[in-house]
Amino acid sequence: MPPKTKALYLTLAALALILPARAAAQDAATIVKTAIDYWRDVSSYSVVDMTIHRPDWKRTMTIRVWTRGQKESLVRVSAPPKDAGNATLLLDNDMWSFSPKINRVIKIPSSMMNQGWMGSDFSNNDLAKADDLIEQYTHKLLRTETHEGRKVYVIESTPLETAPVVWGREVVKVRDDWIILEHAFYDQQDALVKKLVTSEIRPMGGKTVAARERMQRADKPGEWTEVVTREVQFGIDVPASIFTLANLRNPREQR
Repeated sequence: MPPKTKALYLTLAALALILPARAAAQDAATIVKTAIDYWRDVSSYSVVDMTIHRPDWKRTMTIRVWTRGQKESLVRVSAPPKDAGNATLLLDNDMWSFSPKINRVIKIPSSMMNQGWMGSDFSNNDLAKADDLIEQYTHKLLRTETHEGRKVYVIESTPLETAPVVWGREVVKVRDDWIILEHAFYDQQDALVKKLVTSEIRPMGGKTVAARERMQRADKPGEWTEVVTREVQFGIDVPASIFTLANLRNPREQR
């Protein structure tokens, strides 16, 4: 075989190996991004009940959530009365909380981002870093499964070396209608720390959505937090004034 022909053959053989791998990685990243974009949409408003369960007690809060894009969110507790008014504002990579009991707005430092939000199994990071899974990770399609007759993509998400995240890796199961069925979080030693599992899917707000989800720590089977979506609207007009420190302290939301 002439040297030039041999070199061309080897180049084509290498491309045949590299291009499918790159395409698969791109497809996995696209699936993750599409699933996150599907839930948040360009904007949204939702009402959810969050139940925190412990071996010796349980409490439920009703929460209202406004989002716009990937960088703006407001989460406000509306019931029960003792928790009503507590709120969290997310702007870009910054988070503030407001407590009516002390009538103060506090910026959440990075050292507290892994603490549980309102005592739940969802951390401040879980609320603030949805877009990190898009921007700070590489993605690999591990396999496909089926769920209720639909294809499910099992994707491993590994943080970039410079990513400001605590997890060693995450594994996400996304159904082909963009419902996230599971989201598992592993530490730096590759031990499962906690998992978010969808247990109920139903139409709401013009879409099919995950209506009931449970976050549970792997080492504490008797402790979990369940979120049930009661109402959701997508693609609505959410004023910029919603996502301000002034509104965080003195709410003027109409919904």
